[in-house]
Amino acid sequence: QVQLAQSGGGSVQAGDSLRLSCVASESIYKTDCMGWFRQAPGKEREGVAVIDSDGYTNYAGSAKGRFTISRDNAKNTLYLQMSSLKPEDTAMYYCAAGPEWLGCRRRIDEYKDWGQGTQVTVSS
Repeated sequence: QVQLAQSGGGSVQAGDSLRLSCVASESIYKTDCMGWFRQAPGKEREGVAVIDSDGYTNYAGSAKGRFTISRDNAKNTLYLQMSSLKPEDTAMYYCAAGPEWLGCRRRIDEYKDWGQGTQVTVSS
């Protein structure tokens, strides 16, 4: 059973916007940290943005000012609003959930449950 179901990826031109969504089962959604990670071909997976249960966020430098992570608790849904997209944003994007330690960090090993991934392609 898919417990984190992603949607919203696609192919866009530079400067366009996309919103990614991740619908989680209640048991997974109620974990404290949720985040978005991405991986381009031949590159390591990196943390883009994370959010805790209180709404505190942590963004990668490449995302800050352009991307917004949010969560809708009534819908058990995590979002990533991406604006001013650049070709270097092209990657497979994954949502993930994990426990909170001293706040939520963008560390892959701190997230236990992962979505199936959705491709974002940005052309120049």
